[in-house]
Order: sequence, then structure tokens, then C-alpha cells
Amino acid sequence: MTTTYAVLSEGLEKHFGAVHALRGLDLAVAQGTVCGVLGPNGAGKTTAVRLLATLLRPDAGSARVAGYDVVREASAVRRSIGVTGQYASVDGDLTGRQNLRLFARLHRMRDAGARAAELLDRFGLTEAADRPASTYSGGMRRRLDLAASLIRRPAVLFLDEPTTGLDPASRNGIRDAVRALKDDGTTVVLTTQYLEEADQLADDIALMDRGRVAHTGSPAELKALIGAYAQAVVAHPDALADAAAVLDRLTGNEPALDAARGTVGAVTSDPTLTLPRLVRELDAAGVPLLDVTLRQPTLDDVFLRLTGEPADVKEPVA
Repeated sequence: MTTTYAVLSEGLEKHFGAVHALRGLDLAVAQGTVCGVLGPNGAGKTTAVRLLATLLRPDAGSARVAGYDVVREASAVRRSIGVTGQYASVDGDLTGRQNLRLFARLHRMRDAGARAAELLDRFGLTEAADRPASTYSGGMRRRLDLAASLIRRPAVLFLDEPTTGLDPASRNGIRDAVRALKDDGTTVVLTTQYLEEADQLADDIALMDRGRVAHTGSPAELKALIGAYAQAVVAHPDALADAAAVLDRLTGNEPALDAARGTVGAVTSDPTLTLPRLVRELDAAGVPLLDVTLRQPTLDDVFLRLTGEPADVKEPVA
């Protein structure tokens, strides 16, 4: 089966003076999916989004979005996409309805009023529609901003950290909106500083590092790269060696010992290793235990292991 890509870039390069922001970006996003773009500070995430959205021109390489070349067919790309940046772009002096009607008119839509009403209803803003946007909460402003980016029913939507600074309830509202967009067939490219958000929403992850995509795969595939972590806390320091021998045999990896804390742990990629089996094997070896854990990896673990950076993916706007 041939995959249709809504976003496809090859060898994208971008410099800002001496700063080499993108160093050969290769990115493929299948149509109708959510792709989470993650990376440490300065990895090039925002630069990549701005370039794919035709807000910047590449210095080298090529990219197609919604089937159009981002340089030669930039106008067609813009007609096919929506963009929600890190900061809300709505006018606080206008009401929610006026903001959406303004965006619709800028797009020369004949049904500006009807489209505005439809989006206000979709994002739960009808009751506040005729209030100035400056009176909206942060979550309401982000929902209005997202609604504005959907005025033309885009084939591809770029969301650059859309939930940053929002409370949990507002973040959940935006996440529900992203799921609904995917169900409607919209392709979503999402950058986020909340790794659990990418875990919940993304079909695939592109992990950027130093201006290029370093790793790709589904959240489950990326987690499998680093494996689960088995750890035992022993009741007596003399039992550390026996516990280490059990973990070595079960995981196939050399365990790490901490005599001061009485812990021994090892990474395992064996999907058949379960917590009950781990407990049984340690008990059969006569290891006196205080605690046993088998922790599955999170995207935070993946991020730290594969990039060598903590999971703080905030990036200055390029």
C-alpha cells in the first residue's frame, strides 16, 4: 500500500547568521495522522514549522505540504494549511465572533458569519461569542485561536505548543479538539512541551536533535528502543550480588548496584518479563526483598536517553 504524505521534506537547511538551525531535515507525515515533533531547546522545531508553513524560506532542500512545494507554490500551501503559533493571534478588542468573521473575510469567504457561528459552537464559545476576547480565559483564547486557524477547513494544521501555560482542563479541551480534527481527516503537526500530550495524541513522533530528525516511530516503538527498567530493593546489602545475578539473567544486561540504597536495577527489552515473574525469580534465589518494580518507559525517558537532554522542550521562536 502506498502511503500518501501530507508533509514531506528532504534535506531542509536553514541558517540565521552563524546559527545553523536546520541541518538536513527529513520529515514525512502521513495524511490524516497526528505527528508529534519533539526536541530539546534549539533543536529546530519552531524553525521547521515556520518553514513548512511558508513563513520562512529554506536555504537548501525541498518540502511539499498538502501536495504543494513550499517555495514554488507557497500561495497554494497557505490556502491548504492552518497555523496556531505559540501565542494567541486574536484581537482582544474584538469579540470572539468578530475575530472569526474578520479571519473569514480576510480569506474572502462568502459565508463568513455562518462559518464563524459554526466554529464558535464547535469550540464551546457560543455563550461568550459577543464578549471582547480580552475578557476570555487563557484556555478560551487558545480555543478561539485554534478556531481561527480552521476557518478554511485546512488539509494540514500546524500547532506550535498550543497548550503551553494552560490549566489541565483547558489542555484537555485542546487535546479533544485535536482528536476530533484527526477524525475529520485533518493532518496535524504538533510541537509540544508536554510529552504525555504527544504520547496521547501522536500516531508518530519525530524526535529532533541539532537541526535534524534523529529518531522516528510511534510512541510505543520509541519506548521499545530503551526498554523497561527492573529494580529490586534488598533487605540486606549481602543480598545485592544474588539479586544482581537474577536481573543479569532475566534482562541480559549488566545491572547497576547502589550499595548505600540497597538497590539493583537493569534495563530490559524482553516483553515477556513481567513483575510477577521477576518477584518469583528473586524469591526462588532467596533474595530478601523490600520492594520490586518493573517500570515501563515514558516519552520522558526516551527523550533523555536519545537526546541526552532533560524533557524541557521549550524553544525560542526563530
